[in-house]
Amino acid sequence: MALIKKSALTHIKEWLMVTLGILMYTTGWSIFLIPNNLVGGGVSGISSIIQYATQGAVQMGYSYFVINAILIVLSLIILGMGFGAKTIYAIVLASVSLRFLPGVIPPEIINTLSLQNGKLMSVLMGGLMAGLGIGMSISNGGSTGGTDIIALIYTKYHNVSPGRVILLLDFVIIVSALLIPSYVQDLNPATGLPLVDADGKPLTHLMPFADKITTVVYGLILVTVNSYVLDMYISGSRQSVQLFILSKEYEKLADVITQDLHRGVTVLDGHGWYTKQESKVLIVVARKADLNLLLRCIKQIDPHAFLSVSSVNGVYGKGFETIKK
Repeated sequence: MALIKKSALTHIKEWLMVTLGILMYTTGWSIFLIPNNLVGGGVSGISSIIQYATQGAVQMGYSYFVINAILIVLSLIILGMGFGAKTIYAIVLASVSLRFLPGVIPPEIINTLSLQNGKLMSVLMGGLMAGLGIGMSISNGGSTGGTDIIALIYTKYHNVSPGRVILLLDFVIIVSALLIPSYVQDLNPATGLPLVDADGKPLTHLMPFADKITTVVYGLILVTVNSYVLDMYISGSRQSVQLFILSKEYEKLADVITQDLHRGVTVLDGHGWYTKQESKVLIVVARKADLNLLLRCIKQIDPHAFLSVSSVNGVYGKGFETIKK
C-alpha cells in the first residue's frame, strides 16, 4: 500500500516538475531575453522575432502557441505519432506564461536583474534558466515541441540525425534576425525603465543593423549555453545505478522490486567463502532517481541485507536507453 502511494506521489511530482520547468523556461525569457531583444533558437526564437518585428503587437505567447499547434497537427498527419498529455500541457502553459509573465513581473526587477547587467550576463542567465527548465520538463515526460517536431518529420524521409537538423534550424532562425526589422523599446536614461507615450504604449525605435549583428552573436551564444545546460541536466537525470543485494529474504525483495517498483531483477547463485554457505545474489539496475526508494524498500524487508551500489555509464534495453546506430 505504501509503495502504491509512493507511485501516485511520483506521478504528481512529475507533473509538478514539468510545471516548474516550463515556468523557469518562460521566466528566463521574460526577465533576461525579451527585455534585451535577444533571439534564440526553436519556436521561441521565431516567436521573439515576430514580437520584435511587430513592436509587440503580436505577443510571443500567441505565435508560440499557433506555431506549435500547426506543428503538432502536421506531425499527426505525417508521422502518425501521438503526443502525451504532458506535452500538450507544457505547450499550453508555456504559451500562457510567455503571454502574461512579461506584464506581471515588475519593470524594476527586470531592470535590476537584466538591463543593468548587460546583454552578455542576460544571455548566460537566460540560457541557464531556459536549459534547466526544458531539462526538467523533458526528464519528467514533458516537451515544448517546436523544432523537434520539424526534425522528426525531416528525418523520416532523409538519412540525417535529428540533432543536425535542429542545429541547422536554430542557426537559420537566429541569422534571419538580420533580415527582419526589429524594434527596440526606448529606455529612460535616468531610471533604465521603458518609456511610454501618453496612451501608455511603449516607445520604440528601429534597431540599427550593427546592433542586429551583435544580437545574432548573442543568439548563437544563447543556443550554445542552452544546449549545454540541457544536455548536462538530461545526462544527470538519466544516470543509472547497479545494485548487488545479498539477503535471506531475496524472494520477497525480488517480488516487491519487480511487481511494485517495476524493475527487473536477476538472481544469481552465490557462495560465501567466509561462511562457506550458499546464498542468492540479486542484481538490480535502476535509475539513480529511484535509488532512495529501493533502499527504503530493502530496509523495510531486510534491515540486515548486504548490498553494494555502483554507477553505470550506460544501460540499454527495455526501460532504459535504446541502442542507436
